[in-house]
Amino acid sequence: MKKSGVISLELGIELPQGMWTFTPSLLYSEDELILVDTGVAGMVQEVSSKLNEAGYSIEQLTGILLTHQDPDHIGNLIEIIKTYPGKKVYAHAADRPYIDGELSLLKQIPPTIELKTAHFPLVSGTVVTDTLENGDELAFGGGVIVIETPGHTPGHISLYHPASKTLIAGDAMLIRGGQLQGPNPMQTPDLKQAYESLSKFAAYDIEKILCYHGGWYEEGNVNERIAEIAAAGPQE
Repeated sequence: MKKSGVISLELGIELPQGMWTFTPSLLYSEDELILVDTGVAGMVQEVSSKLNEAGYSIEQLTGILLTHQDPDHIGNLIEIIKTYPGKKVYAHAADRPYIDGELSLLKQIPPTIELKTAHFPLVSGTVVTDTLENGDELAFGGGVIVIETPGHTPGHISLYHPASKTLIAGDAMLIRGGQLQGPNPMQTPDLKQAYESLSKFAAYDIEKILCYHGGWYEEGNVNERIAEIAAAGPQE
């Protein structure tokens, strides 16, 4: 295995309408092991198992980086940092008050999932140790660049990994039926801003995208496909 890079970790929760999947990622290097997003609450054992499959343990995590505040991204944060203390937590400053419980989360967990996760706290006082902003260069995984992509939430961020030309999109984009698409309109309060944010990706040479919902996309000219989606704008 390379000394640094990006690994995807697929999680899933069974719902009446089928499996709901998430794709957190792992930025690994000799000095740091960073989990990007955490899945729905109550899945710490699943997260731990996926880390084991990748050759790591949950105890080895040095930090957790959150692309944004949504419950399916921050769900296991509190349980992880309470069970395995000493880990740093990274998030954009605009979403920090929500993650730290100073403001109510903008979106709630769907009722079918809430029944499974109600006894797991989503917030528990101040937990974010480091705030991020556009252009921050972090050493994680051999180096990633923070890209502010607001719209889905005020403090939504994506990450670009230059060494592998990978974009960790968070929820800025998603994949449905194998097709790369813009953000989920039902879950994006400022859809216009979210599509405007996609234009920022043109500054980076992208060969593959990791979407939290849908996994990997690496078909054809990825930058051109992103530009097409951004130009088309929200579809009514």
